[in-house]
Amino acid sequence: MQKKINMKFSAQQIADYLEGTIEGNAQVEVDNFSKIEEGKPGTLSFLANIKYTKYIYETASSIVLVSNTFVAEETIKATLIRVEDAYIAMAKLMQLYEMSKPQKVGISPLAFVSDKAQIGENVYIAAFVAIDENAKIANNVKIYPHVYIGENTEIGENTKLFSGVQIYNNCKIGKDCILHSGTVVGSDGFGFAPSNAEYTKVPQIGNVVIEDNVEIGANCTIDRAMMGSTIIRQGVKLDNQIQVAHNVEIGENTVIAALTGISGSVKIGKKCMIAGQVGFAGHLSIADEVIIGAKSGILSSVTQKGIMIQGAPAQEVRNEFRSMAVYRKLPDLNRRVNELERELKKLTDILKQK
Repeated sequence: MQKKINMKFSAQQIADYLEGTIEGNAQVEVDNFSKIEEGKPGTLSFLANIKYTKYIYETASSIVLVSNTFVAEETIKATLIRVEDAYIAMAKLMQLYEMSKPQKVGISPLAFVSDKAQIGENVYIAAFVAIDENAKIANNVKIYPHVYIGENTEIGENTKLFSGVQIYNNCKIGKDCILHSGTVVGSDGFGFAPSNAEYTKVPQIGNVVIEDNVEIGANCTIDRAMMGSTIIRQGVKLDNQIQVAHNVEIGENTVIAALTGISGSVKIGKKCMIAGQVGFAGHLSIADEVIIGAKSGILSSVTQKGIMIQGAPAQEVRNEFRSMAVYRKLPDLNRRVNELERELKKLTDILKQK
């Protein structure tokens, strides 16, 4: 998706900003972004994935960001800007673009803001937002339509709450956070006590604490603690449609892909990478920097820092690959066993006849 910049920038200006080096025309200018495979004159593209390398030789983009390790095998028409990491450099330019956008400020007359709420400066509160009693909204917060913020909830500076976000009472959201549409923070944890043939609801009287610089995708659910807090530590990034149950704690700078479900009281360490559709049983601990492959089932705690695991139940990834190799051979092994059983039966019958 292309994003329009309101003014032109030369390759030299961009290279200076990114601390990169130029190969080609330093004065060529761009005023827009484009995908490298859809490049147009006057736009800037980037090459970070080797699968797209072929496009750099044919793209019409005026400037392409590449990493220092890139080695050209053919002539390239575009001006190159070499940087340490092309993907990160592109992210910096995108952030600069976002910062250049006009910022919305003000409270819509169609919003409901309790007279007991505390509202900071340069805040944007859109139509049909509801902010309950004793909520605290810090400076530069952006709240889009149909957001609900419950009693005694705190929202930190520069945080954005997109349309349809629902934040229950007594929760705390840090500064520089982004919560995407449909996410619910502070709903009741799944707490029920079995009693004969019935289940008695256990009141969930805790809250959710989300620290600074956290981004949560669309339609995630983060349940409040039964007691104490469900905690999302600073720098965590959650993809769309993730379930975080009561009393879970997710460590700093951990990233989790879509459709993952985390059961109650799981403690996940720092800088973990968790792929999509992973399921966690309850009351487990995961060490720092653990990498978990897609569709894994985590049934026991992981104590080894930095280990890579996969499978259901999950195991060290090399063992899982060995198991998968055997699993693929099972039809052939089954056929061979059946043949051996038939041969054995023939031999047994012969022996009986003697």
